[in-house]
Amino acid sequence: MATPEFILTLREKIGHDLLWLIGVTGCVVDDQGRILLGRRSDNGLWALVYGVNEPGEQPADTVVREVKEETGVDAEVTDLVAVVSDTKTTTYANGDVTMYMDHSFLCRVRPGGNAEPFVGDDESLAVGWFPLDALPEPLAPSTVERLARFRRYIAAKADGDAHAMFITDGELR
Repeated sequence: MATPEFILTLREKIGHDLLWLIGVTGCVVDDQGRILLGRRSDNGLWALVYGVNEPGEQPADTVVREVKEETGVDAEVTDLVAVVSDTKTTTYANGDVTMYMDHSFLCRVRPGGNAEPFVGDDESLAVGWFPLDALPEPLAPSTVERLARFRRYIAAKADGDAHAMFITDGELR
């Protein structure tokens, strides 16, 4: 997986020190209610599509770009589901330390766009559509957490409450 150039430039200056990044996650749902997952090449875990926001790029554009690059699927954002910051750091194999503020978006296949997933880059070993009640294993822990938020949001939206979630005073609201 290629590290964005702006991160490499920052790392030249700060080394492996903590770097705060804006991330996005896309939960793409097809017309059969299945979700799009990829099996990550870095750890072998199944995960929702996620990535890092480039400087000046809108978060919704980032998620659409990441879905296309990683899975070949043409997605469009329908809802902002949550804005949540990590509470712990991530340390990569090379020693780089990061934390993320994640913008989670509910997406659908863009009408008239490609809905047939394929491995689009070196970040994934496999990609595919899965029913929510038959997800592949092993799932990435971050995907388990984020799927819980997506499920909560979808249920609340069906009940007429479609507000984005956030954490305040330690509680998801």
